[in-house]
Amino acid sequence: MSELKNYIDRMFSATVNKAVISKPKNKQSEFKKITVVLMKDFYQIAKYTEKQVFHENVKSNMIAERIFELTDSLFQQINAWSDEKEIFLTISKKDKIFYKEKNISSANTANNHSEHNRKKQYLLEEGKVIEPLVDMGIFTKEGKVVQSMYDKYKQINRLIEMIDDSVRRYDYKKLNIIDFGCGKSYLTFIVYYYLTEIKSIDTTIIGLDLKKDVIEKCNKAAQKYGYKNLRFELGDINGYKSPFDVDMVLTLHACDTATDYALYNAVNWKAKMIFSVPCCQHELNGQMETDNLSILTRYGIIQERFSALLTDSVRGNLLEYCGYKTQLLEFIDFAHTPKNILIRAVLRDTTPKATKQKALNEVENAVKEFNVRPTLYKLLFE
Repeated sequence: MSELKNYIDRMFSATVNKAVISKPKNKQSEFKKITVVLMKDFYQIAKYTEKQVFHENVKSNMIAERIFELTDSLFQQINAWSDEKEIFLTISKKDKIFYKEKNISSANTANNHSEHNRKKQYLLEEGKVIEPLVDMGIFTKEGKVVQSMYDKYKQINRLIEMIDDSVRRYDYKKLNIIDFGCGKSYLTFIVYYYLTEIKSIDTTIIGLDLKKDVIEKCNKAAQKYGYKNLRFELGDINGYKSPFDVDMVLTLHACDTATDYALYNAVNWKAKMIFSVPCCQHELNGQMETDNLSILTRYGIIQERFSALLTDSVRGNLLEYCGYKTQLLEFIDFAHTPKNILIRAVLRDTTPKATKQKALNEVENAVKEFNVRPTLYKLLFE
């Protein structure tokens, strides 16, 4: 469709800061929405399925061509924003194209894209003095991002965005949260700050870890910040007894099967939300044996990565079986760490039996094919 290509070229003839591709032509389309955001010297594209999001980076001089490829015969609408204009492009069912540009008042635009990107898109705004971020070395004492820590700043905001996306769907007045394997608890402090100071939710968080010196330091820091309902306890994830009804479970970089025990506890508590970034997934790598798919175990690096992906796929399906709407999302760019998957699970009011059974069947097929016994599977069924 050369007409569509011409309009997209026109759209990106100026510097577009953000674009959203929406309204799939086919309800069975793999991607439901695509967002495009201008970074420093490239565009980052996020392609959303029902349960996942896939990212790719495209050079600025190639972005119009890539947008055409992603849109042609697949989507019916593109909305884009530059510093000066808001642009609308819609495609009718008969492939008739409607294109409109609307001027944006300069008073409503940022002076430059970098400032726009930081202040308009991040929930933890630069310019505010957030004490934990200052102590982490991410913010200066004036609330400015330290340039060398900008990637870490984006990572923390990514987690907050994922939590916010789930929390804002319900009018929560109070939240009780357990953070398993909290470690030095940098992210725990930020989550508490965001929920209490920005969202104004009455929040109680208990951080749990096995290192006594870490727990002592974290409790002193909580007192220093005045976070009265944030405390840290020495204890094991396995068999932990919560003192309250749990609304949210965090398990960020809990090592190997510790993640499984955290998820198991969360399921037993019927926690409304689960956010898990798994780490050090050795269990299945040491168990995997398969005749039919031996190509996946022939090369050590492939087996290691596949076993980690299989581990998280099994965890996601088992959470689906337990009544959660589960997504596996990219937590941080793969270039920074291969441990970049976050499991987000939100408890459904009801889940069809067929949905649960399908999720379990897929797990049991994988368990049988690769001769593995994942810990979460054993905890739930054995």
